Amino acid sequence: MIRSVCIAAVAALSIVIAGSAGHTVSAQATSAQAALTSGGPVDPALLEDLASAYRVLANQGIIDGYGHVSVRHPGNPNRYLMSRSLGPALVTPADIMEFDLDSTPIDPKGRNAVLERFIHGEIFKARPDVMVVIHSHAPSVVPFSITNVPLRPVFHMATLLGVGGGAVPVWDSRSVKEPAAAALLVRTPAMGKSLAATLGKRPVALLRGHGNVVVGPNIPVTVRQAIYTEVNAKLLLAALSLGGPVTYVSDEETAAVEKTPGDVMRGWELWKREAALAAK
Repeated sequence: MIRSVCIAAVAALSIVIAGSAGHTVSAQATSAQAALTSGGPVDPALLEDLASAYRVLANQGIIDGYGHVSVRHPGNPNRYLMSRSLGPALVTPADIMEFDLDSTPIDPKGRNAVLERFIHGEIFKARPDVMVVIHSHAPSVVPFSITNVPLRPVFHMATLLGVGGGAVPVWDSRSVKEPAAAALLVRTPAMGKSLAATLGKRPVALLRGHGNVVVGPNIPVTVRQAIYTEVNAKLLLAALSLGGPVTYVSDEETAAVEKTPGDVMRGWELWKREAALAAK
């Protein structure tokens, strides 16, 4: 009888302890989840524009099966939006995920995040003025990341390359002393932070043997900048192949053009239409 009572008491105590432990784990999980709350609802038009940016850049040959675009969350500057890991030409608004600035997915729903998302989170951390980040492997730009030939603007549509003065800065993954750096990809916060430091206040930075990042104030402007960064690289390569000195756009000309950027939406609407037609 006494033994039965003791066993029952021990069993009851075990249940209480287990219940308490369960509440503790639940509280911790709730606390962690609360720390990663969403920035709130996003205008469907912005999600459509973000998805369109992927498709436009794919259609223009700036990104192929890889590359990514992000936009800072309009309701919370400590959050950003970017597609799940997916071929850019296939991205739709339904593929957009939300991240905090440590590049942790807020609610992944079983979707895979882009490995190099730290490019975006660390740039958004370092540059409160930046609303959009584009990372691409635009092929004509890469040679300027692996030689001593600087990438500088040579025509009026690419004066952004001269903003800040001098050549476009080049980030070398070997400057980050960690094992992941050998793979050339920006897969850690430390590498993203190092890249953001190289970018500084500039709108463009090259990644040695990899590609480039372009940042800007909104989606149409930044997409245009990414497109004309590649076009300028093609033109400069052609000019260099002719031999002789190259006449670059001067700092004064850069400043003058940047004051009157022109009709950005003209190109944006065209490129969206072309991407839509190409998808049919």
